[in-house]
Amino acid sequence: MLIDVYTDFPERLQPKVVVYAGEAHLPLTISRRRMHNDGLLLAFEDYLNPEQVGQFRNQILYSSRADAPKLADGEYYQFELLGLLVEDESGKELGRITEVIETGANDVYVVTDAKGHEVLLPAIHDVVLDLDMDKKLMRVHLLPGLLEAEE
Repeated sequence: MLIDVYTDFPERLQPKVVVYAGEAHLPLTISRRRMHNDGLLLAFEDYLNPEQVGQFRNQILYSSRADAPKLADGEYYQFELLGLLVEDESGKELGRITEVIETGANDVYVVTDAKGHEVLLPAIHDVVLDLDMDKKLMRVHLLPGLLEAEE
């Protein structure tokens, strides 16, 4: 099966590694792999022909959170940021992170409030003041014009 690779750690997709297919998270054990252009060709144990593997077409393959490589201090996976409460430096609640947009320069956090209004915050040191993963809280400094553009 040819897959598009979205992970920053494609080297962990090796034979004997278990991945999970689709929203049902059906476990699949990789039996073979090889690079193919910008993608990766994977074969799975117990799925021996294209018809059997075809059921996984256009589905996302997930890995276990427990198998995720450790990141350096201050680095987080995108899924860990989703749902974090965001407040400005005065303590005013802005909403929760609902999406992380990858751009060429830096990520952008989409913060959505209870009314569905969105604020886009660049993931830069001038904006992100503090991140407390235990409290699930991000404190930010709003650069001039960030909120006015959304109103």
